[in-house]
Amino acid sequence: MTTQAKDINEAACCDAEQGPLRETATASDSRLADAATLFKALSDETRLRMVQAIARSQQELCECEIVPQFALSQSTISYHLKVLREAGIVECEKQGLWTYCRVNPRALMAAVKTLADLA
Repeated sequence: MTTQAKDINEAACCDAEQGPLRETATASDSRLADAATLFKALSDETRLRMVQAIARSQQELCECEIVPQFALSQSTISYHLKVLREAGIVECEKQGLWTYCRVNPRALMAAVKTLADLA
């Protein structure tokens, strides 16, 4: 009798093909992958400070204005900007020799929404 009850519960509980988590996982996999990329980009203190500096600026910041704010080489700053660009957090526009950067507020709000949806 105990064996029968266990078999019934296993069939109802452990059907991985029809479980509610299965449907939820496939529907949001790409959104979570995008969020993971965004959170990885924000997981570095230097990049967070860069986002803060760019966001606080009244206008787009030239990369040459960002470099002196950090005790890092220009190539390291460029690398961090590249990571932020690829995550969609920062948008950069090249004008002649200079690259001007601004924060993409939609990307940051998407990160906040993703965190709220996880709760």
